[in-house]
Amino acid sequence: MTQETKEFQAETKQLLDLMVHSIYTNKEIFLRELISNASDALDKIRFESLTNQDLLEGNTDFEIFLLPDEASQTLTISDNGIGMTYEEVIENIGTIAKSGTKLFLEKLKEKEANGSDTDLIGQFGVGFYSAFMVADKVTLLTRAPGQTKGIKWESKGDGTYTIEETEKDQRGTTIILKLKEEFHSGEHAEENFTDRYKLEDLIKKYSDYIRYPIKMNFIHEEKPKDADGKPIEDAPATQTIEVRTLNSMSPLWTKNKNEIKPEDYQSFYKNQFHDWEEPLEIIHTKAEGAVEYTTLLFIPSRAPFNFYNRDYTAGIQLYSKHVFIMENCQDLLPEYLRFVRGLVDSADFSLNISRELLQQSKQLKLIGKNLEKSVLKTLDTMLKKDRSKYEKFWQEFGKALKIGVYTDFQNRDKLKDLLLFSSSKEAESLVSLDEYIARMPENQKVIYYATGKDRDSVERLPQMELLREKGLEVLYLLDTVDEFAIEALQEYKEKKFQSVSRGDLQLDDMESPEAKKETEEISKNNEALIKAIKEQLTGKIADVKISNRLKSSAVCLVSDDKGVSIAMEQILSDMNNNMFKANRILELNPNHAVFSTLRNLHETNADSFKDYCDLLYSQALLVEGILPEDPIGFANKIASLMAQSEK
Repeated sequence: MTQETKEFQAETKQLLDLMVHSIYTNKEIFLRELISNASDALDKIRFESLTNQDLLEGNTDFEIFLLPDEASQTLTISDNGIGMTYEEVIENIGTIAKSGTKLFLEKLKEKEANGSDTDLIGQFGVGFYSAFMVADKVTLLTRAPGQTKGIKWESKGDGTYTIEETEKDQRGTTIILKLKEEFHSGEHAEENFTDRYKLEDLIKKYSDYIRYPIKMNFIHEEKPKDADGKPIEDAPATQTIEVRTLNSMSPLWTKNKNEIKPEDYQSFYKNQFHDWEEPLEIIHTKAEGAVEYTTLLFIPSRAPFNFYNRDYTAGIQLYSKHVFIMENCQDLLPEYLRFVRGLVDSADFSLNISRELLQQSKQLKLIGKNLEKSVLKTLDTMLKKDRSKYEKFWQEFGKALKIGVYTDFQNRDKLKDLLLFSSSKEAESLVSLDEYIARMPENQKVIYYATGKDRDSVERLPQMELLREKGLEVLYLLDTVDEFAIEALQEYKEKKFQSVSRGDLQLDDMESPEAKKETEEISKNNEALIKAIKEQLTGKIADVKISNRLKSSAVCLVSDDKGVSIAMEQILSDMNNNMFKANRILELNPNHAVFSTLRNLHETNADSFKDYCDLLYSQALLVEGILPEDPIGFANKIASLMAQSEK
């Protein structure tokens, strides 16, 4: 194959330009990223070889090797991992759409604007390209197991790269960095990445718990000695080479918790799971009994950028006697705890265990139940003892728990006490269902809630007027999954949930007999009017009622207690599911001037009456955030009314 020159994708070019002219102050993280990539490649070959020993090609000493060279001003990082084919190099190096490039660039611009130094490289998995922060040219040599030829990839970060076949004896990947002037030995060096002791310090700092040996040659010069053991000054020095392993490789989880410092946990987490922030919470346990295992779990501080996407891969790492056997085991924790990262190490796991056997493993199911209990207990403790930390967790991962309430019937009771909501009583903080119940008036029958896109839109709902007047607290459901979760729960501590926009508000014990009697009389005295409005809006609404929930607004739409709510109908419609329709009820405020106008028009002007009915219905739709069925007709009727007012 002859050498080919190719162009990076447009967004990749932008990324490379940002890396070449990097705004990162901590450029040394490039080494952490390249070491992590090498470790991942070794994980893959080790895992694949469990079922296909031929992939190892007789080379079972997994390692990462650093070779700094002051003379050539290069730093080389090699591994004997899985390697790549020609197509994989194009896919994984030539393009980075999978890594969320566009979002990465947006976040990078935000970072530049606010002056923060957040480690977005670690967050978005674009670590390979961090090499261009310190290198004028990057050369990659790689060979996948079973391939007769290797692949050579090279770029100066100028928007293009070359690729060709090359000879390579050993499987794996070698990356050669031609360092920029400021990053190798010399008077202008900011940091010298050919200095072996500097590299050793960086490995200790960032990659000490990498499970494979990270090796480097150390050269020692020594003059020969005379009979008295003194160096002979005029004699030429002899060189000896010592191959030194730079990282401890001691599994952190095997140590006693009392021996582990918080920074040790944090360093391990960042390296092992490629995160850029410290974990929010750490769960480190050792279990003995029917099944013996050690688990080290982490609750991240921030959700990955693709956490709620379908392509996000969750799961816990599995080890057997400290040997890695599986990357993402999804059978340990339920879907609603998919945010948890960590590992389980058990001697009861077989090194060659298959995914099918794991699914049937009694030990795995028992461990999974225990892990679930540990995580839920940790979250409950956090909620009760460190509210600010829990609310930080909730902002990132609360949606996952709410999805669990909706989708996981067996586990919803475990989650209901962990739910938080915005509320009419709490402008800045969130409220749990238990806290809501604790401050309910004694005669309040239900838990009120309202749905909307944000706090402001909910507070302006006409349906909120009566409850606000009576000082009753309302939960604000601002996420699309919220109402699904509430519908799944149905009640909490024997108090049913009641939407402010559905059915009767159940204020019997709080409404005066006089007010109820007045509403009944108004309805009776306006039966003909109500019937006429209902006939005009046939096919659009199920009923028309005199409202007891409106105070200043003229009209609102609610749904009955059966079927879906209006808000849920819209959510389902956005999901291209139009099977479920709400039974819409138009409620009128008898104390509003529009009601008197309607009554007069009903008696004197049939055409105007019909227009007013249509306008009121369209107005009620708009309040719910729904576009009128005939926007042009609605606009024309408004214009006609405005013109009449000038006459």
